Amino acid sequence: MFGIIRAPDFGRFGLVWLNVPQPLSLAAVAGRVTILDFWTFCCINCVHALPALRGLEETFPREVTVIGVHSPKFPHERDAAQLRHAIARYDIHHPVVHDPAMILWREYGVRAWPTLVFLSPDGRVIGQMAGEPDPDRLVQGVGAMIDRFWERGALKPDLMAPVIHAEPGGALRFPGKIKPCPPNAATPDSAWAVADTGHHQIVVVSDDGRELARYGSGRAGFEDGGAEEAGFDGPEGLACDEAAIWVADTRNHAIRRIDRLTGAVETVAGCGWRGMALYRADPAPEVALASPWDLALGDNVLYFANAGTHQVGIIDLADYSLRPLVGSGIEGLVDGTGRQAALAQPSGLALNDAGDRLYVADSETSAVRRVRLGATPEIETVVGAGLFDFGHVNGALATARLQHPLGVAVAGGRLYVADSFNSAVRVVEPDRDNVADLEWGGCLDPACRPLSEPAGVTVAADGRLLISDTNNHRILVWYPETGESRTWFA
Repeated sequence: MFGIIRAPDFGRFGLVWLNVPQPLSLAAVAGRVTILDFWTFCCINCVHALPALRGLEETFPREVTVIGVHSPKFPHERDAAQLRHAIARYDIHHPVVHDPAMILWREYGVRAWPTLVFLSPDGRVIGQMAGEPDPDRLVQGVGAMIDRFWERGALKPDLMAPVIHAEPGGALRFPGKIKPCPPNAATPDSAWAVADTGHHQIVVVSDDGRELARYGSGRAGFEDGGAEEAGFDGPEGLACDEAAIWVADTRNHAIRRIDRLTGAVETVAGCGWRGMALYRADPAPEVALASPWDLALGDNVLYFANAGTHQVGIIDLADYSLRPLVGSGIEGLVDGTGRQAALAQPSGLALNDAGDRLYVADSETSAVRRVRLGATPEIETVVGAGLFDFGHVNGALATARLQHPLGVAVAGGRLYVADSFNSAVRVVEPDRDNVADLEWGGCLDPACRPLSEPAGVTVAADGRLLISDTNNHRILVWYPETGESRTWFA
């Protein structure tokens, strides 16, 4: 016996298993070190843990079994079909058990996302660790466990081949944000830049939806260079001016710049690994970021949503200095100035026309926040109440509820919100104290597929709405005057 507590068996009736041909049990993984990863797919810290777990599986493919125990926070995440999308989006290859009632969460005494629980080869709990693991220390610690179990003759290593859920998409795969690009010598007419997140690329399309250019090799990587050689990893957000496309290269924890004339890609900020909270001004290339999720261009400045540290930062494009704008680095919903304020996974940014207000889709508080820019930036909440206050409720701002919004756009005094986990676009009118659903007035395409986790929304100069319909791998174009819609990349 290597642990004191016999692990509760996860092989039981009623739980849905993914990435395996049949449900697993303690008996099925006997003879190996098993690591249960309690996670939920909305959680940025859980996403940060995935590369460490993948490295562990690659280091010890015969001695270790990683099992994701999906323990959902939001109602949307209780749907196994949505979990399938998330597994494909994040390229998760290990087995996952879906536990929407959080039975295993309670039986294992878990209290936070993510939490790793370590099981001995004879099925006993030998340790638990909450929070993001350090990749190197995780490999070292598990390696020491394996050495001890080898010495005791307890290991019976074997390969466990997963059945990976593939979702290839089409010309786009899980698109993130879509932003306008002004005309320049390379693109004389107006165009749009799309974060093709699942293909690890950036795509430029014409105003009628034709693909004009594509940047990135299509393989996850972190390389500067030409348009076809450069590597991105899960880029989610972007911004565009006449000279460049600025990219929030999310899983590389970096901000990149694409020269629109030459196609050359260079790194502006970030080091390729997850950084800690931002506390001071530093040269942008020397700062480690944490899952930058979206960008907005101001007057010679670039705002970025540093989702992994719950902050919004700013880069001065005159000297490439970087500093925090608002957010203490502690997850929460607290209004105020600078480091007095708290956000939770800011994931979408949009400036108003005057450039003095920055709107933030604050996903984990299911809120829309507004930053009053100036000498002392101050953030206030437009709609939303807290980390565990969410829903699909219209009406007055104080009582309206969203569910994990990822994108926001501003036009004519209205905010258009990509309310991702409600699979809706919401219209927020602060001056009228009202939140409502965008009414489509009919089917969005001939198959009448509804929106599925939209990640981005923007408003064209002529009033069209362009929406990244993420899990349907397409861009929707909606015309408010007629209620008609078109689909790009269907």
